[in-house]
Amino acid sequence: MTSPAETIAIELAGLPATRDLAECLARIAKPGDVIALYGDLGVGKSEFARFFIRHLTDPDEEVPSPTFTLLQTYESEACDICHFDLYRLERPEEAFELGIEDAFHECISIIEWPERLGPYMPRNRLDVHLIITKGKNHRQATLTPHADWSERLRACGHG
Repeated sequence: MTSPAETIAIELAGLPATRDLAECLARIAKPGDVIALYGDLGVGKSEFARFFIRHLTDPDEEVPSPTFTLLQTYESEACDICHFDLYRLERPEEAFELGIEDAFHECISIIEWPERLGPYMPRNRLDVHLIITKGKNHRQATLTPHADWSERLRACGHG
């Protein structure tokens, strides 16, 4: 079993810094990657996902929060991007009805509320914990890389 590397804390002073981090992660993401976005309501998980997805698709791509649909899928040159919002799941097994297993193998998966998956979270993933620190748009992102994410984060200037 692979243990995670040390966590990396990054101060995000405003939305441009959040966008820069999301775009950096988008540049190093590949099919089969899972990015787990943790944080309270309103902390900016959907905004982070929006920056990530637009970097790989189109800067004007409409990227609504999938709170009610649970899943939005986007096409990119590399592969599809699956944006999951699992907030409304009552049981982890409900995620299988969304095709989450296939997404874990074929797509880049961005998951809001990943704790709802319980034991079904894949081991090879990047955990991104967001908290608001000094006002509405100032955040701290704590990255916890698993498997080969540590090496790839160095290519992004983190780690």
